[in-house]
Amino acid sequence: VQLQASGGGWVQPGGSLRLSCAASGSILSINYMAWYRQAPGKQREMVASINSGGSTNYAGSVKGRFTISRDNAKNTVTLQMNSLKPEDTADYYCNAEVKEPGGEWGYYWGQGTQVTVSS
Repeated sequence: VQLQASGGGWVQPGGSLRLSCAASGSILSINYMAWYRQAPGKQREMVASINSGGSTNYAGSVKGRFTISRDNAKNTVTLQMNSLKPEDTADYYCNAEVKEPGGEWGYYWGQGTQVTVSS
């Protein structure tokens, strides 16, 4: 199973970016999908998550500004980030809880995609 993230970049404060992550490989189903971020010198933190039923959860610092969504048919998860602030600068990672053909569950991470918010 591989997770491929894309969509990072540089944006001025107040701007928007859209991150996408696609899961591929031997996948029966995906339960939990999420975005995490890690800023320099800080621990990785959960930004937003969504389960297979569409229920979402957000970190308090991004609530009202970020929106997570998923396409179950395409095994993708998207993070729409609006009203970006300099403190949103970090490497962003997607994560997924995947059920594999043997019936086991695995947790997978995508490669980081860098988001820089500055003027």
